[in-house]
Amino acid sequence: MKYLAFATIVVALASANPGQAGAQTISSFYTSTAPKACRMIGKPNEDDGSSTRVCPGKSGLVVLINEGDLREVVSVGRNRAAAAREPAAQAWFGPFSSTGDTVEWRAAGSKPFAIIQRWQIADNSEQDKRGGPVSRAMLAVTRLPPGEVCHVAYVDVAANPNANELARQAADDFARDFKCGADQVKMIGQSGRSTLLVTR
Repeated sequence: MKYLAFATIVVALASANPGQAGAQTISSFYTSTAPKACRMIGKPNEDDGSSTRVCPGKSGLVVLINEGDLREVVSVGRNRAAAAREPAAQAWFGPFSSTGDTVEWRAAGSKPFAIIQRWQIADNSEQDKRGGPVSRAMLAVTRLPPGEVCHVAYVDVAANPNANELARQAADDFARDFKCGADQVKMIGQSGRSTLLVTR
């Protein structure tokens, strides 16, 4: 099941943190990172299938997705080069991992300050019907410029029926003041298998 597999819908919510956003409304916007919506950079590597694509985002930002060794990393910047320099561009998970095709942008007024993505984390402790590792769903919150781009919070989808709401609240409450490299990524809601896998 893809994470909110639709685009360009605005869900306007009153700001939960008026001290940060003032009278601005906190809203959600959606963009796609499906390959057909993005620009592929070169061709996939013949040896390991690694690939890079750049996808349009919001407010002049782009989403950079690098895939290699069955793991993805996702970063955001004004352009591909800027996104590649951010901490998020080095944020690999140990298990095999991939993202859904939808990015949720949290914005104060017209200025996005965080994205939320659904990740699938491979769990080698259990096999699916094809004999591969079972995938565990997790939402990751990533802060945006100004300042560095990095993961802020993780939410286990299976353990939290209101995972989407928890991720939005984490974005609204923590993303703008989060210090990449100094602050620790927060585990929001009930811990579950996916969050355990990414924090080992």
